[in-house]
Amino acid sequence: MGLNTLYTDGQTPLDENEKEGLKIKSITTQAELDELEQLNIERAVEWTIHSNLKPERILSDKFIKNLHKRMYGDVWKWAGEFRKSNKNIGVEWIKIGVDLKYLLDDAKYWIDNNTFSEEEISIRFKHRLVAIHCFPNGNGRHSRMMADIIMESIFGREIFSWHQSNMIKADDTRKKYITSLKKADNGDIKPLIEFAKN
Repeated sequence: MGLNTLYTDGQTPLDENEKEGLKIKSITTQAELDELEQLNIERAVEWTIHSNLKPERILSDKFIKNLHKRMYGDVWKWAGEFRKSNKNIGVEWIKIGVDLKYLLDDAKYWIDNNTFSEEEISIRFKHRLVAIHCFPNGNGRHSRMMADIIMESIFGREIFSWHQSNMIKADDTRKKYITSLKKADNGDIKPLIEFAKN
């Protein structure tokens, strides 16, 4: 039968090869997939809480990949691997490694030089990471978790609340999130910071 996916505004459709990467073939609906991914993500959150995460480890492509694998590795065979196809959003797939290196270098500079507030550094990182769109899927949740890890493990601050939502459902919260992302795309990062805090 195969996986029947429904995409809401701002989600990245999977191609057929990526859908083939589903580890549990009995999953056929979006609701089943969302539930399975959420369980996997909760285990990844537990791992971040119990790991001693150092800034130099967090701000590396190895960590970026490892976190994605921990978030989705029970669900997708390609979890933790950069995408090998172009999507409706994100940089060309062949530019992912280079653009990610620029982002990691920029983030280290921002932190070392107090270029922005701690909240703004975390959200700017999240925004650029989701704009690169490293992986076939899960980029939004992955980039939000990265922002939280930066807040907690680099700055020793509380994580963001993100409206107590995982933004899976096409509701008003997701619409506000997408709107704030689009404003950040146009250079206004403040609505995305405010969204993350509420």
